[in-house]
This record gives sequence, C-alpha cells and structure tokens, in this order.
Amino acid sequence: MPTAYDPETLDFYATSAEPYLASRPDSVSRHLPEFLAQLSPGASILELGCGGGRDAAAMMAAGFEVDPTDGVAEIAQLAAERLGSDARVMRFDQLDACETYDAVWANASLHHVPRHQLPAILQLIFTALKPGGLHFANYKAAGSDKAKDTRTPGRDSHARYYNYMSQTEMSDLYKTAADWQILSALDYMGGGGFESQVSPWVAITVRKPG
Repeated sequence: MPTAYDPETLDFYATSAEPYLASRPDSVSRHLPEFLAQLSPGASILELGCGGGRDAAAMMAAGFEVDPTDGVAEIAQLAAERLGSDARVMRFDQLDACETYDAVWANASLHHVPRHQLPAILQLIFTALKPGGLHFANYKAAGSDKAKDTRTPGRDSHARYYNYMSQTEMSDLYKTAADWQILSALDYMGGGGFESQVSPWVAITVRKPG
C-alpha cells in the first residue's frame, strides 16, 4: 500500500505526547455509549488511535475485549500506563487482521489520513471486521454541506494534516471504499484540548454486511 499516513502529524504527537494528552478532557467520547449499546456483551473491539486510553478504559470496564492501538509509540506507552495493559503501536496502514473484530472504534483519528488514501484504510477496516461488525469514526469537518465557509484538506497551526470533509463527502467516500451499510451520519460542533475553539465535525457509524 502507498504511504497512508502523514509523517509531520505523527511527529507532532510524538514530540508533544504528554502536553497533548494532558489537554484532553477526561470524559469519554460523546459517541461511545450509543456505539457500545449496539454491541453484544463482551464483543471484541479494535481501537484505532487510542490516545491516552480514555475510551479504551471505559470499554474495558464495561466488559468488552479491547485491542487499543496508536500509531505513535510515545502515546501508546502513556495509554498502556493508564490501562495497566499493552497498547499496540500500529499505524492504520499496518492493519492486517481479517474478520477478527466485532467492532472498530476510531474516535478523532482517521481524519489525519491523507484523503486520497482513506478509501484504502477503510477497506482494511472492512476486512478486519467480522460479518455484521460495526465501525465508528468522526472527522474534523470541512463545514456543513450548506455552509458558506468550508475548509479543504490541509494543516492546522500545529502542522497536523486533516482531510476535512463534509457529511456528504464522508458518506460518499465510505460508499465507494467498501460495501458498507451506513447506519447514521451526522454533523455536530465540538472542540477542546489543543483546539480551544468549537469547530464543525462529522461522524459516521457503518456496518459490514453479514
């Protein structure tokens, strides 16, 4: 597979791991409870971009079998310290599982994949899921489909790359990447941490047929 990650973005997180994670809210993702409610007890969940392990800890506490991963060794180590168990170092393009997981959780992580490479990553996620498996992801958005002010893929003030998409662009990309069944897609406003201002986001939940 061609390069499906941005070296400058990984370097930011490697050199800023502790202050970045310290800036993050300690509450779980707003989307996590609804996602977990759709899974069977004890389901296996792959987390892509686990950060400091906040969501992984909540999923483990709820009785799920969680495989937390992050593409940055420094962040994975901090997550492992919080969890008291391993957090694997794995970039998205290194995912090679086949029908292994009941769910793949990717909170605020896949938006760093270069947009032209995102379909290939979504295909890897599709392959990693068991038939009937669920996948959630959210992305910093280009703005709503009706917004006058929109953003194109590019870098923020910390040199991090974002593949900024509208809800329609996100949904269309998933439809063309694999045989996903789209369960929900939404726009919302969010922020916090290094991003002190509220900004538009999009989120999607999809299912692998089976």
